[in-house]
Amino acid sequence: MEREAVLVAIDVGTSKVCALIGEVSRDGRLTIMGHGTVPASGLRKGVVVNIDQTVRSIADAVERAERLSGWKIDRAFVSVGGGHIESLNSTGQVAVTAHHREVTREDVNRAIEVARAVSIPSNREVLHVERRGFIVDGQEGVKDPLGMSALRLEVETHIVTASATAVQNLSKCVAAAGVKIDELVVSGLAAAEAVLTETEKDLGVAVADIGAGTIDLALFREGAPFHTAVLPVGGINVTNDIAAVLKTSLQAAEELKIRHGTCDLAAVDDDEAISVAVLGDEAGRTVSRRELSEVIEARMRETFELLRDELASAGPGLLPAGVVLTGGAAQLAGAGQLGREVLGLPVRIAAPSGIGGLVDTLLTPAYATSIGLLLWGAGGLGAGESLRFESTPALGLFARLREALRSIFP
Repeated sequence: MEREAVLVAIDVGTSKVCALIGEVSRDGRLTIMGHGTVPASGLRKGVVVNIDQTVRSIADAVERAERLSGWKIDRAFVSVGGGHIESLNSTGQVAVTAHHREVTREDVNRAIEVARAVSIPSNREVLHVERRGFIVDGQEGVKDPLGMSALRLEVETHIVTASATAVQNLSKCVAAAGVKIDELVVSGLAAAEAVLTETEKDLGVAVADIGAGTIDLALFREGAPFHTAVLPVGGINVTNDIAAVLKTSLQAAEELKIRHGTCDLAAVDDDEAISVAVLGDEAGRTVSRRELSEVIEARMRETFELLRDELASAGPGLLPAGVVLTGGAAQLAGAGQLGREVLGLPVRIAAPSGIGGLVDTLLTPAYATSIGLLLWGAGGLGAGESLRFESTPALGLFARLREALRSIFP
């Protein structure tokens, strides 16, 4: 397998920080060479609230990935989340200037610059300007106008912005952990890379990455994003409710949610009992599984109602392919069924697939954004963008030996 690049992803989430090292082959296949996941501290609802703790979490995840792979991480694609993420759509129009009236890359870039020049407050930073499509002399639906004869070129773009200070704090943490940033990628768009099919993107689909503290949302139509947002709710809200109602610790509540919880009340036997550790009482007590599930169902129903309202405001009737749920909290039993009931749309739960290498624990919904970041970087290679592409091999004996063998047997 001839190597095209070694890419690194760092997904900085509310509950975990995940660092991945991936190798992209010439034919575009991605192989995971190393990964490190640690519990996140210093973040709240996807935003940095404590610099030192966040730096430590990122450094720990990076160190684990380096140890496993034998590679030294110096640069990475980094996820951005939090309720400060906003999006808008903008168009830019230019006259085609070449004497033979053929659209050149320079014309495309000028049109994008015009689209980008929308009025954005000084406290916000542009993260993405995604091309949605082109209009060439009134002809809509053009995906790639290069080389076409035209007098006028118009581009439709999707612009994603973030709070400048939130981005600066995250960038500061990554830099303090000894890593340069290749690109900051909004979590929702990264997750979409890992779990959506091209057909879904063309038809009209939403990806909702339900994490611990937030839902990262991206809506696609005709193959490109048209709405990106973050909702400030997630799996941690369910855990908090369980802890409050059952008077137990957050750790015990999380365990109960994962082991016994479901959003599907019809699947719960009324007589089923489970034991719960109670704060201040070593003996604990037993509660019915139905009581636990009623708490979970109520909060998840409310979460899906918030999601439904956001989808309705963004583009009613534009999602014939429905909603793809991913992220750790999407793994809750019965989540897909409850989602279909509340949203009134087709719903599927998706995990990344088609990836090779050290993926024993990674091909679950919880790692959609992490793997999506690597796929985002790999997509940039094909576009011929001037990204970087070799990490520095660690100077360990094993790494040097492996590189020597690779040079003999490519």
